[in-house]
Amino acid sequence: MLGSLALLLIFQLVGEVLAKALSLPIPGPVLGMLLLLIALIIRGQLSTDLKITAQTLLSNLSLFFVPAGVGVILHINLLKNEWLSLSLVLIFSTLITMLITALVMTFLLKHLTNKKSS
Repeated sequence: MLGSLALLLIFQLVGEVLAKALSLPIPGPVLGMLLLLIALIIRGQLSTDLKITAQTLLSNLSLFFVPAGVGVILHINLLKNEWLSLSLVLIFSTLITMLITALVMTFLLKHLTNKKSS
């Protein structure tokens, strides 16, 4: 499990270094996750150790939200002053995300249906 955790952190570090070095507008951890996905696709399978580590992290995911909650409480006055703009941004970004997800899902379903019928 320690090796798998180190692997996840290495991919995060590589993503962070690439994002900073290339001045990419993508957060380093997201880039690292994409690189990990590519590596797993190339490899073709997920190791048992990495699967156990990922499941352990996901089962304790709520612990990762504690620092964010503390940050929200710390900046509560800012939230009180900017509640309208924050609410609008959250609503519109959620709607846009749902729309894009629906479009991608529709495209993929059509693409898979066409492949099966050929």
